[in-house]
Amino acid sequence: MSLAACALFIVGGFRPACGQETKRSEASKSSGSATEIARGKYIVEGVAACGDCHTPRLANGELDGSRWLAGAPVPYLSARPQPDWPIVAPRLADLPPGTDAQMIKLLTTGIWVNGKPLRSPMPHFRMTRADADAVLAYLKSVAGSRRANQ
Repeated sequence: MSLAACALFIVGGFRPACGQETKRSEASKSSGSATEIARGKYIVEGVAACGDCHTPRLANGELDGSRWLAGAPVPYLSARPQPDWPIVAPRLADLPPGTDAQMIKLLTTGIWVNGKPLRSPMPHFRMTRADADAVLAYLKSVAGSRRANQ
C-alpha cells in the first residue's frame, strides 16, 4: 500500500480556522442515504485507506477497530527529515476536523482553510463532489466507536 493511500487527513495545517464552529447538528450527522454512506465507506476503507493513519494501533501493531478513525500518531516518518512533518492524524469519525464546507473543499481541491495544501504524507485529493459528499456522510456515520465488520 502506498504512503499516499495511508495518509488521509494528516494534521499539517489541517485545523479549523480560529473561531470557526465545527460542531454539527444531530440532523446533519445523520444526513446521507445508505447508498451514499456505503460509497463513502468504500472510498475511506478501500481506496484511501484512511484507517491506516487515523486509527490507533494495538500493542501488536494491528488497527484498533474499537477506536476506528479516532485519530492517532502518524505511523510513518519521512525518508528525508522535514521540520513540519505531522505527528498526529486527527479524528475523522463522527465529527471530522472541519465544517462540512471545509471538508468538501479539502476533498475536492486538496486545499485546507488556510489556503495551503496539506503537508506530506497527506495526498492532495481531487475527488468529485459526489465522492466527497459520500466520504463526509460515511465519516459522520461512524460515530467514533467501532468499525463496521470488525
